[in-house]
Amino acid sequence: MAKARRKRSEGKSQLVRFGHREIETLGLAQGFWTDLYHRAMTVYWPVFFGTAAAVFVTLNAVFAFFYFLGNEPVANAGGKSPLELFYFSIETLATVGYGDMHPQTNYGHLVATVEIFTGMCFLAVMTGLIFARFSRPRARFVFANHPVVTVHEGQNTLMIRMANARHNTISRANARLWIIRAERTKEGDQLRRFYELKLDRGEHPMFVLSWMLFHIIDKDSPLYGTTPAELEQGDALLVLNVGGLDDSSAQQLYARRVYPWYDIRWQHRYRDITSISPEGRFLLDYTKFHDVVPDH
Repeated sequence: MAKARRKRSEGKSQLVRFGHREIETLGLAQGFWTDLYHRAMTVYWPVFFGTAAAVFVTLNAVFAFFYFLGNEPVANAGGKSPLELFYFSIETLATVGYGDMHPQTNYGHLVATVEIFTGMCFLAVMTGLIFARFSRPRARFVFANHPVVTVHEGQNTLMIRMANARHNTISRANARLWIIRAERTKEGDQLRRFYELKLDRGEHPMFVLSWMLFHIIDKDSPLYGTTPAELEQGDALLVLNVGGLDDSSAQQLYARRVYPWYDIRWQHRYRDITSISPEGRFLLDYTKFHDVVPDH
């Protein structure tokens, strides 16, 4: 039987999203129950509350059925009305106890005791999960839709623009940029290798508004001499990791953006978003944040 379960597990495929790409894996155990907390923390909010509501209704229906098996275990329940027993189960599971219905037999008290314990555990788990989901620090960093490669300060440079949408202070902000691409070894095996692209300014003392990242494509750069066709052949990805300390919550924030090779705009630069307002203030126009223009 163990072998049969293992074979069924190995036969299931799993879909993994990596940036804009979907990758299918085969042969790994799904581990639904062993990874339940991770699933509860990562599903979308509508799925989370929908699943919680379904579990709540199911638990109450099961306990209402157990009450139904007894001989009038609940007082003032209208005999054995399934709907009344279901409502009583909701009161008991939620530990509300309005008082109009109550257990009146030993069997009813036994089922109610088990249900109250179950309700306390369910409430504790739900409270913990909701608190954990709400209390997770989330960065609101905006990344330009396209990295650009252009001449900057007389050197060929890869540039990525980003901004802090909250406009709060992120202290000791840091950024690291990597390229991941497929390469073939001398033996003909294909491997996906990653190389760090050194940034001209990988740290920001006070990241509040916008931040332009520069990687100079010189002889020490993994991109030196690389063409768009070679990046396409290697199915290359740019992976940008950004972190920092949120001064408002004193929590560490992280964000990631993955760019496939076809998002890179060669011989383009970003449209300038800075100007002076009629009132004489420095103005950042985020409506142009994602705009790129060809080099002249």
